[in-house]
Amino acid sequence: MTGWQAIPLWDDDVFGGLPAPVAETAVAVVVEDSVAVPLLPAPGGLIGVFDLETTGVDVREDRIVTAHVGVLDGAGNVVEAHSWMADPGVDIPEGASAIHGISTERARAEGRPAGEVVAEVTDALRALFHAGIPVVAYNASFDFSMLRYEGIRHAVPTIDAPAPVVDPLVVDKTFDRYRRGKRTLEVVAAHYAVVLEGAHDAAADAVAAGRVAQAIAARFALDLTAPELHTQQIGWARAQAESLTEYFISIGRLDPADALDGSWPIR
Repeated sequence: MTGWQAIPLWDDDVFGGLPAPVAETAVAVVVEDSVAVPLLPAPGGLIGVFDLETTGVDVREDRIVTAHVGVLDGAGNVVEAHSWMADPGVDIPEGASAIHGISTERARAEGRPAGEVVAEVTDALRALFHAGIPVVAYNASFDFSMLRYEGIRHAVPTIDAPAPVVDPLVVDKTFDRYRRGKRTLEVVAAHYAVVLEGAHDAAADAVAAGRVAQAIAARFALDLTAPELHTQQIGWARAQAESLTEYFISIGRLDPADALDGSWPIR
């Protein structure tokens, strides 16, 4: 194989967790009250949160199954929450269903048309950006790229340059570069004392990612505006992909002609 390889920026399985129901209502996620602090200067101290669960990890070919867009206040409380389930129009692989808990049959029976879901999720995110509210997404280049390609598929106007975005995965790997162990959301949430219940439920993951971002900001006393942090993450993500490429080549996981795609937050 040759060219850029679009795979996660950590060496771990993407799928893994507990199934949970999805509905268009607010959800509760347990978090220790002591860890949440204002993340970045934003209107009202608010941050947006965003997560997708999908049929797989290929952002160009796989499809959205569930989605969540919400808003947290400076203390990490959920002040707005919207969740969706889509009928992706294709079979959901058993491996994906085993993780997020949505089978093909359930998605067909309970999910809404994929094009409608993609349009509504895109509009919800566009409204947050328009209001100047940064949006947190863990491994953001996956979620925003998946949404963009789904938009193209369903003729929905896409967000081609989402900003400002905060990616706790990229920021954590930058400020705590040499910490050993996996960097999945579950592991990183535990490291920052954010309790995540129902991993791989889009709502639970989105809220936990937002609270992890707040905890990272507090731990490392980040003093950046949201646009400044967004710009910094573009370079950090590229450098992390280059470093991981070198490592994978050294252990024989990648051919020297290949490289990981470090484009962020769209690849």
